[in-house]
Amino acid sequence: MDNNKTLSGLYPFLDKNKKEVNIELLLSSIHKKVADSVKAKQDFFQKNDRKILQAAQMIAKCYQQNGHLFAMGNGGSACDAAHIATEFMHPVTTGRKALGFTNLTADIATMTAVANDVGGEHIFLRQLLCLAQKNDVLIGFSTSGNSDNLIKAFECAKEMGLSTIGFSGQTGGKIAKSNSVDICLTVETNSIHRVQESHLTTYHILWDLVHSLL
Repeated sequence: MDNNKTLSGLYPFLDKNKKEVNIELLLSSIHKKVADSVKAKQDFFQKNDRKILQAAQMIAKCYQQNGHLFAMGNGGSACDAAHIATEFMHPVTTGRKALGFTNLTADIATMTAVANDVGGEHIFLRQLLCLAQKNDVLIGFSTSGNSDNLIKAFECAKEMGLSTIGFSGQTGGKIAKSNSVDICLTVETNSIHRVQESHLTTYHILWDLVHSLL
């Protein structure tokens, strides 16, 4: 069966005013996006290199004291939380030690129970109260910097004696202004994609720096 003909028969209006695709324009958009991504990273790393090193030193110290790391985020940032946890627990480079790291976005049953019973702003906080100890490290990802459930978890973490690292974008939002966040790494662009791409590169570098320090 010809799916295109079937669709044309069912939805004849789809072919009306159909314009020819401008391949050169699309190719140009690819190169522009790459250039924008490279520039966002260059600007970010030039401004935050010392903060990244401080974050690596904080994490290395945590592991030297037999501490544990935690990560959190919403949506695409939840994927970053999962990714960084996997990098540390399952090192891809031969000879690197596996390091304890809990992804707070992984337990769907607990998160939905907490969200249903007391509200979504508590989904990470409640887990920290059960799992974290003094001198552990909490990392939070938010492209806007304004996620309330991250802010509450950071506040809880500081009360418990944890060190905290925030990954944010745009102006940094509430996370950048919070006294509960020790180090805030802000990618100053309004593009969520560029922010997430820069976050990804940053925690790959952090992972390598931590192992070098250890």
